[in-house]
Amino acid sequence: MRSESQSSALPSPRGDAYAPDEIAARVRDIGVKKTHLDLPSMLALAILAGAFIALGGCLSTLSVAGFDGSYGVSRLLAGVTFSLGLILVVLAGAELFTGNNLVVMAWASGLVSTRAVLRSWGCVYVGNFIGAGATAVLVFLSAPWVTHEFQVDVVAIRIALAKSQIPAVQAFFLGILANALVCLAIWLCFGARTVTGKILSVLFPITAFVALGFEHSIANMYFFSIGLLLKAQPEVVAAGQWSAESLQALSVGGALRNLIPVTLGNIVGGAGLVGGMYWFIYLRKGARDEERIE
Repeated sequence: MRSESQSSALPSPRGDAYAPDEIAARVRDIGVKKTHLDLPSMLALAILAGAFIALGGCLSTLSVAGFDGSYGVSRLLAGVTFSLGLILVVLAGAELFTGNNLVVMAWASGLVSTRAVLRSWGCVYVGNFIGAGATAVLVFLSAPWVTHEFQVDVVAIRIALAKSQIPAVQAFFLGILANALVCLAIWLCFGARTVTGKILSVLFPITAFVALGFEHSIANMYFFSIGLLLKAQPEVVAAGQWSAESLQALSVGGALRNLIPVTLGNIVGGAGLVGGMYWFIYLRKGARDEERIE
């Protein structure tokens, strides 16, 4: 006899959210399709995802510039506005490296090869970087930063500088936590049947990861890109009252020292804690509903 937490083998009624075991099967099957995309399409969709996440980062930066409320409220506001990025990825269609860590469910089920997974992750990661970096350049060239006494510029540099100073071990664990929440958001989206349901599925996990200060590799690609561009503007540096020495950590090397451990942490959090765990629960041999007893 099945417990209430174990879903029926029958499909969920139309209009209801998909049950967890149905979500697992959907994520596995979509993972197969993702790894079989042709490279030009995969790269183009990845560039879009990087741009979408960058737009969320841009809006999040603006939302807290000059904010006079409490720290907690400002972090929540940053999280809510950053959710725009993943909402665009999910609804408009794009390939995001961190979300694609769930492809591990298809791999663990023996439906795709290790080479196919690494090909997908590598192509999407590069495409995300191109999209995030190009969006940072466009935002910089559009010069919205010169208004309000460079308040938004200063916040953008402050974010990038803080990230560049996180110790590698800490960045790794912050990356684990961030992508566990991102992949849970994606997981919930696979359970939703409506646009509203998908938006709400994204909103709370993403707000949580941003508010709690966890580290997301693709978001950081944008934050470092815009931070490095703005660091070269003397008037912005003056507005933030930084000395040249105080900004030394904000560099290409500083960005890589953050991105490498954060990316590895993201893989552990997304592929291991979410994809691997749900594969073990619902998809491994011997884990079928009909074989379970209470």
